Amino acid sequence: MNLSSPIAQKRCNQTEQRTHLAGVQRIVVKVGSSTLSQGTYLDEAALYELVHDLALVRQNGVEVILVTSGAIAAGWPQLGFNQRPQTLPRLQASAAVGQIRLMAAYEERFCNYGQRTAILLLTRDDFSDRERYTRMGDTLRTLLHLGVIPIINENDTVAVDEIKVGDNDTLSAYVTNLAQAQLLVILSDQAGFYTADPRQHAAPELIHTVSAISEDMRQAAGRAGTTAGTGGMATKLRAAEIVTGSGEMMVLAHGKEPLVVTRLLKGEPLGTLFLPQSRISGRKRWIAYSRHLKGRLLVDNGARDALVLGGKSLLPAGIRRVGGHFDYSDTVSCITENGEEFARGLVNYNSTETAQLTGKQTKDIEKILGYRDYDEIIHRDNLVLLDS
Repeated sequence: MNLSSPIAQKRCNQTEQRTHLAGVQRIVVKVGSSTLSQGTYLDEAALYELVHDLALVRQNGVEVILVTSGAIAAGWPQLGFNQRPQTLPRLQASAAVGQIRLMAAYEERFCNYGQRTAILLLTRDDFSDRERYTRMGDTLRTLLHLGVIPIINENDTVAVDEIKVGDNDTLSAYVTNLAQAQLLVILSDQAGFYTADPRQHAAPELIHTVSAISEDMRQAAGRAGTTAGTGGMATKLRAAEIVTGSGEMMVLAHGKEPLVVTRLLKGEPLGTLFLPQSRISGRKRWIAYSRHLKGRLLVDNGARDALVLGGKSLLPAGIRRVGGHFDYSDTVSCITENGEEFARGLVNYNSTETAQLTGKQTKDIEKILGYRDYDEIIHRDNLVLLDS
């Protein structure tokens, strides 16, 4: 890997960059199954250390949201399985049993610090639907205002592929955007992001600061390294793209490091800090990152420049090709002639209608379709430009 590439930029300013963490007032902390489990059981010592750390952070005036894995890992040994189940019904049964154990363990330990907790079990549909998304945000902000630590997990007992987030790294990024938290801390079984997988390569270099996620980094990302978890470095990079693309920071650090979150907020150079891009509004975060992409629109260079440089809407004339199957108000990706994604937005016409309008003038919409509900395929207000 080329260490002069963006993955290694700005290391000389590491101390200065870490001082920004001291001003954080609201954080999301994601902890993985590999941190919380010891073999096939919950690691009581790790759970105690995590709760102790987060209670200190809360006592120091920082609002905390915890996104936790571990329900399936906590449940399947109780059902007599000798390994993590592979079928959906057994995974969901394990989650149903394990969720009780996991949340009871958190509640008991946080109570020792006089700290109240709440539980939210979510699915992808909760983030895709705008009204549900808004109400979740209201609930989160109310809990934080009342001094409660919300504990969030995916609702594995009911989620199927169509409504699953799929991994808690991505879920934690969605929650960070939902709560408009300034920092996401992902606690892993690795000390940060390395130039190569340390489980497979000798003496890889820990990258302390990332200003932009490169293709080299995506290639270096591996798969899940334990039987307890489902995530890997690829999902952590995805979480970083969501969070930093929305204008917030993310740190990837080792979950077994003592008082890791407290020390991070004091500016200690632990783990890998992913630096933010331009900040965008809550609604545009929802458009860009909280919904499934249902299709692709390949646009010509002139339309691309009109969107990026001119602040214009996407008109039919600028579209060259339509991919996927989407309906009105679905989220689609805008692609350049070179195949690079540069924007996402909510469409005003479905995929069949859009394909009919490709390359045509706005004045011809009614003649082609028999109606003309909108002049634009994507209105500027419903378009989000992505930082390259």
